[in-house]
Amino acid sequence: MSASPARRSVGFAALGLLAVGALALSACTPAAEPTPSASAKADPDASLTVGLVLEPTNLDIRHTSGAALEQVLVDNIYEGLVTRTPENDVEERLASAYDVSADGLTYEFTLNEGVTFHDGTPLTSADVVASYETVRTDAGVQGNAEFAGVASIAAPDAQTVTITLTQPDQNFLFTLTGPAGLVFKNGDTTDLKTDENGTGPFVLDRWTKGSAISFDRYDEYWGEKATIGEVVFEYIPDFTAGVNAALDGTLDVLTAVDPNLVSQLEETGDFTITTGRTTDKATLAFNNRKAPLDDVRVREALRLAVDHEALVEAIGAGQTLYGPIPELDPGYEDLSDVAPYDPAKAKKLLKEAGHEKLDLTLTIPSFYGTTAAQVLVSDYAKVGVSLEVKRVEFPTWLDDVYTNHDYELSFVLHVEPRDFVNFANPDYYFGYDNAEVQKLYAQSQTEIDPKKSADLLKKAARIVSEDHAADWLYNGATLTAHTSAVAGFPTDSLNSRIDLAGVTKSAE
Repeated sequence: MSASPARRSVGFAALGLLAVGALALSACTPAAEPTPSASAKADPDASLTVGLVLEPTNLDIRHTSGAALEQVLVDNIYEGLVTRTPENDVEERLASAYDVSADGLTYEFTLNEGVTFHDGTPLTSADVVASYETVRTDAGVQGNAEFAGVASIAAPDAQTVTITLTQPDQNFLFTLTGPAGLVFKNGDTTDLKTDENGTGPFVLDRWTKGSAISFDRYDEYWGEKATIGEVVFEYIPDFTAGVNAALDGTLDVLTAVDPNLVSQLEETGDFTITTGRTTDKATLAFNNRKAPLDDVRVREALRLAVDHEALVEAIGAGQTLYGPIPELDPGYEDLSDVAPYDPAKAKKLLKEAGHEKLDLTLTIPSFYGTTAAQVLVSDYAKVGVSLEVKRVEFPTWLDDVYTNHDYELSFVLHVEPRDFVNFANPDYYFGYDNAEVQKLYAQSQTEIDPKKSADLLKKAARIVSEDHAADWLYNGATLTAHTSAVAGFPTDSLNSRIDLAGVTKSAE
């Protein structure tokens, strides 16, 4: 990976400057991989223990939002007609093939043969139709808004599904790679909050709330069987505790490794450190509807006051991001020209806005580290802004910030791919309302040509950045450690999902 001076990326050399400022970041170059024993053989019945940070509140992925559910359930327990690769490309899953009409209105999917749910019931097109009709008609189901343009869902025969749209939707196939596209058994009475009945390569074994979730291999899986017998997800929200669990042999894999602590793992020589790209956007949200953040001069000043390159270096890894679209998503453009570090101009703008001295509050979920907040406090003090940091539990953040929009500034990692729609939605917690952006986004979604669609998104993203609707502190990346016994563990987009079917662990 290379980066121009305008878009800084740093690696392990910056470790140890400050405490970690987010769930995880990465360097550009992975550490050397320990050489496994030449006689090591993969154990098909091995148990793999993976350390994660954020535990889901329940297992009902149909009615509950959040990356914590998608991370472990999609592709492992539940499947859709299509899925996405770690690079965010769409590929077939339950569908063996699909075809899109030239006008972009009709999608025809052919199902794979021999697919069964975990209770043994064969999958048919009727299950797909019922699943998607629920998404289309039930506002309480994840993806309902994205199915607003679905005119009909039909099953011409047991192995074929046809979906017709009212207008082209550039993102429709990608929508089907998320919770909206998952297929459930028609008429199933399974309590999805605590149990499951998917079609994936693993079945739920048990969930010990507040501690761990474990999966067993589904030996009747329709496709290529999982190459591991059991997966245990250990939830460890404290980064130091996670590293300690890896060091004492509790974990085979630790995701979201604190860059400050990675040397402890490297020094043992027992761990491979991998890096992965993500669509994680470390977002400094501005409440665009609340004074003084409703003044674009104040918002611009707050962006100009932040030394983004120094922030990334203090965090320990990652790369700067000056707009709402990361490199892995369509419509990306380097927007570093919009808000370069310029504290003198920031002070001038604040004075023009009548705020030479300004008191603001930053609301941040408590499981994030302290670095980002510390840098913001320091940078803002230099331009006359006193920043109070309010650390809250994540459920409180969801209530106060996300739901009730009761905040001034907030910090959170937005990990979902292709989520630019948030800036085209004036009711989202950002409170950003720009008719031109909304128009461009709508046009991008009905544009059949992917390049033209991306160009429209690019234009809209520049407007959002020039309006200083938020500040994008950095584009995160995943830093993962695994023992030399583990092979095939995914590296990219791990905050979105972790497909474990192809992971192996050698015998002890």
